[in-house]
Amino acid sequence: MIDTATIIPLDNVDPALVEQLLDHAFEPERRQRTAYKVRDGVDWLPALSFAALDAQEMLVGTIQCWPVALTDETGRAHPLIMVGPVAVLPDRQGEGYGKALMSASLSCLDSRAPLPQVMIGDPEYYGRFWGFTNEYTRGWDLPGPFDANRLLVRCENPAVLPPKGMLGPWLG
Repeated sequence: MIDTATIIPLDNVDPALVEQLLDHAFEPERRQRTAYKVRDGVDWLPALSFAALDAQEMLVGTIQCWPVALTDETGRAHPLIMVGPVAVLPDRQGEGYGKALMSASLSCLDSRAPLPQVMIGDPEYYGRFWGFTNEYTRGWDLPGPFDANRLLVRCENPAVLPPKGMLGPWLG
């Protein structure tokens, strides 16, 4: 586990360093993944996106959050926040940086009117620590291939979630 980590706003980090870290964590082919299509054309949200520095102030991890929407069958867009990627350098994974980044990001949500959060990830891990589930996403679709079991949502009131829809960038 991490002894000393510093979590800072991601917009304080050189974007080239962030891209290098993402390439190391996910390989350059990451841009072909469906998650990139979901958030295509929108910028990440600075208030919810962070970087993790180790004790030597080296960038070891990042988290980005994005404005997306689930467009239901009537054409109505329901805004959501897409969490991820959560990226940690491969040789530093398992030390707690990803968990610290997730906790930092989710703690910044406005509790007065939190938008549902969606992510693609391991349901057991993200469910255990932060309450993400795939229970309400079975009728959702994405603009590319995806494992339906890994499409997760976290929402204080699941009744507001449409049972069916297409996930994509929030352009409204």
